[in-house]
Order: sequence, then C-alpha cells, then structure tokens
Amino acid sequence: MAQKTIMLACSAGMSTSLLVSKMQAAAKAAGVDYKIFATAASDVPNQLTSAEKPDVLMLGPQIAYMKNDMQKQADSAGIPMDIINMQDYGMMNGASVLNAAEKLLKDK
Repeated sequence: MAQKTIMLACSAGMSTSLLVSKMQAAAKAAGVDYKIFATAASDVPNQLTSAEKPDVLMLGPQIAYMKNDMQKQADSAGIPMDIINMQDYGMMNGASVLNAAEKLLKDK
C-alpha cells in the first residue's frame, strides 16, 4: 500500500511543526507509516496541485476562518479536509489528530 500523506496547515507552518512530531510518534507507536508535514496556509494551493499532493489536509484552528476557501481548493483536488480540534491542538494531542486524519482517509 502506498504511503499516505497528511498535511497540516497553519498561519506560518511553525506552530503545527510540534504537532507533526507528536503525530509521527503516535503513528510509529501504532505501527503505521505516514508522511506528515506542516506548511504555511499560503503554500496550500501549491501543495494541492503538486505531483505529490497530500491525501488529507488538516487546518490549524487559528486559520479556521479560511475554511471555505481551503475547502473549495481541497475539493477541486479531491482531498478530504477538516479543521484540527481546538482542544487537541492546544494539548498537542498527536494521537487524537492522527485519528481524525485517518477517519478522513477512510471516509474519502
């Protein structure tokens, strides 16, 4: 099975990088192999149209106001998208955010 890619987006890509490490640790503990990375919201359109586009897009709660615009872009790329739960984000709960991303992958 091809490796799935989970992309997290936030204002600058910095605050989600800690969450990426937590998600990678949770994935490793669960014995699953994902490519997980963070990017700035401004880079999302480039990522969604790249040859190696992600399988899932998760938005940081601080850019939830961009949801409608991002949803249109994600839909046109055929990629499921959701906003990271505020509490999970605040607590940097990598396992919970990973579960949310996996649910999006299954429902795709």
